[in-house]
Amino acid sequence: MKKLTSIDSFKEGTQVQGFYICVEKYIRHTKSGDLFIDLELRDITGNISAKIWDNISGLNSKFEKGDAVAISGYVESYLDHLQLIVRKINKATVQYYGRYGFDPVRIVPSSKKDPNKMWENLISIIKEIKKKELQRLIFLIFKSNKKKILIHPGSIKSSYNFRSGFLEQALSMAQIAKKIAPFYNLDKEIVIGGVLLIKVGVLKQIKSGYITDYSKEGNLLGQSIIARDIINNEIGKFKNFPKDLKIKLEHILLSYENNFQRKTAYRPSFPEALLVHFIYKMNSNMNLMERIISDDNEETDFTSIHNLFRLPVFKK
Repeated sequence: MKKLTSIDSFKEGTQVQGFYICVEKYIRHTKSGDLFIDLELRDITGNISAKIWDNISGLNSKFEKGDAVAISGYVESYLDHLQLIVRKINKATVQYYGRYGFDPVRIVPSSKKDPNKMWENLISIIKEIKKKELQRLIFLIFKSNKKKILIHPGSIKSSYNFRSGFLEQALSMAQIAKKIAPFYNLDKEIVIGGVLLIKVGVLKQIKSGYITDYSKEGNLLGQSIIARDIINNEIGKFKNFPKDLKIKLEHILLSYENNFQRKTAYRPSFPEALLVHFIYKMNSNMNLMERIISDDNEETDFTSIHNLFRLPVFKK
């Protein structure tokens, strides 16, 4: 296979070949009534508009919106913008295109950490939990969802919104909880269990693929309610799950996102719940700030003000 070309390397008049995400796909008509396929493609370096003018019926069935695609074509300029004219296109899978250089991390933002190593570290922390029912509950949820957890994002638009982001966030919060909880003489295992379980609803809230979107459950219920349902469903498999532990976990799930600046239905009402809240807030905001700095390519002391904090961030 020829050298793979990232979108930021496209130049007018060049032949290109590579793997991209089909972000948008529309069947349209030209002014003369002929059909063409209008696409938006993306990789980790950028986006580009693309067109398929020929063999519409043959190529249309080979891929869908949201697929990773293998493409060959050439780059032209239209109204002072580059666009890709697609000659060949197929749905890309690791099973078939892996030997040609296809790797999802080339086309979707991904954790810089090895997901398998993160999983091993997370399992080690869970094994340290001495409350048998709590340990078993966490294992039931995480091991039954391992395949999804290894690649699932932590969110769509905020912190950890990249491939394996859910896992990276869970591990980092558990590591923080392990160090901070003893300082305040709190029940470390409740805090660790809390930070590991607060986001499990994301596994159903978000439809994870090369393009992420909210599921019907995610839109209608929200991840905290979904998380509570997941946990209660697993607790139902126990003969005698401690009632006090169940109530504390539910309270943590419903209160961890609380904003103390305005009245909300649930506020952290015991020390471990409060610490889970602050670990989550601190960890999320630090991740956002790190990414704002790393994503800013300007040679200035401060980033642009156009970020989730709405302020210029000092880059050291």
